Amino acid sequence: MEKQKIKKSGVLLTIAGGICWGISGCFGQYMFQEKGVTAEWLVSIRLLSAGILLLLIGYIHQGKERMHEVFRQRADLKKLLIFSACGMLFCQYTYFAAVQHSNAGTATVLQSLAPTVILMYVCLRKPRLPRVFEVFAVAAAIFGVFLLSTHGNIHNMLLTEQALFFGLASAVGAALYNLLAAEILRKYGVYIIVGYGMLFAGIMLSAVVRPWAVSVVIDQETIVCLLGVIVIGTAIAFSLYLKGVSMVGPFMGSLLATVEPVTAIVVSFLFLGSQFQWIDLLGFALILGTVLLMSLRSPHEEASKSEEAAEPMEGRQ
Repeated sequence: MEKQKIKKSGVLLTIAGGICWGISGCFGQYMFQEKGVTAEWLVSIRLLSAGILLLLIGYIHQGKERMHEVFRQRADLKKLLIFSACGMLFCQYTYFAAVQHSNAGTATVLQSLAPTVILMYVCLRKPRLPRVFEVFAVAAAIFGVFLLSTHGNIHNMLLTEQALFFGLASAVGAALYNLLAAEILRKYGVYIIVGYGMLFAGIMLSAVVRPWAVSVVIDQETIVCLLGVIVIGTAIAFSLYLKGVSMVGPFMGSLLATVEPVTAIVVSFLFLGSQFQWIDLLGFALILGTVLLMSLRSPHEEASKSEEAAEPMEGRQ
């Protein structure tokens, strides 16, 4: 009975974390639509602020000494810096750029293609041929993107080129995040690696964007949305999701986390005026169905011993 209660609590916490990530993208969409904010400005502010916040949480949970360990290992520090630039920065920027050029729902669903990118990488690296269900899953995902982009008419491009480019790039970014961070995440913990990853990525982007020199309307709504992106979409989302996963396991967690794109679709439709037709929803269903099918592999398969072992939702946004 106690075990069932713990599992139920874990399910609720994991779902709550996914919902927080979904809402986070919608806060970003509102700022793009109503405040004239750009993805470059928002991501630089988000990375710096969220990185500091996660490091504070890591300091509280793991102590001062633990925070410095990664800097004592040159090889791990190199991996952290590569992860910051090629994983964290690329993943964060392409995702919010996709939101800016489309909407939070579409961008989040397109980013959910990351498992198919990881699959292709693993098949090339082994090397091995994809299994039948993997071929079916990838084909369904590609068809889902086709429906989203054209509504079934190859001569009718509905998503802008920028939206499609950044959406697909964000899937690659999310895959790179998991592949580049898997080893050091397991060794040092999520708060430390993601915290430093965000902080270093924020410093890199800020050196180019110079957000302090960008003219942005800072009013009460902007501040609330920033807090939503930084606090709800980072500290609260990570804490809830990771606590939930510790209770239900990464396999169940990866299934439950598909609530994130569903949340983004619903919130952007209800509160931000995003319009979706039935064929869009079919495209969403095909892509998200792919994620579920990929996740439903036995957690004890070979993937769990390799790069695929990285939890797919850790730091996705």
